[in-house]
Parts: sequence; C-alpha cells; structure tokens
Amino acid sequence: MTQLSVLVFVLAAVLLAMACVKADRVRAWRESLSPSAPDVPDAAFVVARLVLVTTAVVGIVVSVRGLAAEDNAEWSDDELTSAVEQAVTALDGTTKLGDLYSSASTVDQENARMIEDEVVEHGGGDAPQLGVDAYPADGNTAPDSSYTVKGDGAGAAFCVHVRRTRSKEDDWHPPGITGGEGTTVVPAYAYAVTSRKGAC
Repeated sequence: MTQLSVLVFVLAAVLLAMACVKADRVRAWRESLSPSAPDVPDAAFVVARLVLVTTAVVGIVVSVRGLAAEDNAEWSDDELTSAVEQAVTALDGTTKLGDLYSSASTVDQENARMIEDEVVEHGGGDAPQLGVDAYPADGNTAPDSSYTVKGDGAGAAFCVHVRRTRSKEDDWHPPGITGGEGTTVVPAYAYAVTSRKGAC
C-alpha cells in the first residue's frame, strides 16, 4: 500500500508539472513535430490544465487516505508496547471461572485468546482493532504458561507469562433444580500475569 501511494504521489507531481508548461512551449513543440497541424486554441489549454490539476489532486487525496488506512491497520512498536503493558496490568490479579477438567491445550487456547483480546482492547487511539497474536511457548502447562505477543506491522515482541491457580473461595455454585445451592461447582482461577520484552 505504501509503494502504491508513493507511486501515485509521483504521478500527481508529474501531472502538476505538465499543467505548468506554457502554451507557447507546447505549440512550438507541436509545430516542430507537425508543422502542418492546425493551431490549438487557448481554451483547450485551459481545459487540459483543469483536467491535469484535478486528476493530480484526486490522486493526492486518495494516497493520503490510503496511507492513513494502512497506519490504522498496522501496529507501531509504541502502540504495541503500551497496549501490552496495560493488558498485563488489567489481567494481573483477576479471577475467572473455568473448567476443572480442561486440558493444557484448551487452557493454552483460552489464555492466548484472553491476552489477544485484552491487548486489542487497550490499543486505544489509532491502534488497530485486530492483528494481535499470542503464540504459546513450548512446554506450557495449565498452571504455568508463556506467550509471545506480536502485532501486525510492529517489530517489537513481548513474552507474557501467565500463572493460573485454583481459587476455591471464588468458585461458583449454581442453584439446583429444586432451588437452593446445587451440587455442581464451577471452579475459579486466579491469574498472575507479567511480561518482558522479547520473544519467549
């Protein structure tokens, strides 16, 4: 997208340069190529200049919008750094309900999605609303896992470490069929989340 925008800027500059060429110079050049050709009226030069300038302006506007759209679709290192820091602060110390029998791979997927959503949510400003990936590290377990967080367009990467422990005092006991507290227990987990620069 950037290369296309630069090309359009160059073409717009060429069109503006063409619009600035004097009519006498064009007439002299045309006469040197074809002496018998009829003379071009001044009105034709006015129309040609209007067309060239209008086309150049439209090209510049489209290129500027394209660059703005590209900027909004990619993460900068500063945007990703700020978003990860805020996401880690928001997640650290939280408690979430889960599944007592979930596997390490299921927890990995849940944690990765949780981190990605939180980073995007804290992107703010001109940061994109997507394009964040959290890659699980090898050897992750349900209680202890790490994720390399990257954003599209950003050169920076962060290692987010998640420690997940049972928090029985926060368990949820849904009501039974006949009312009152049921026998089912939905387990709660407490999260300790930290991060550092660089891949895991």
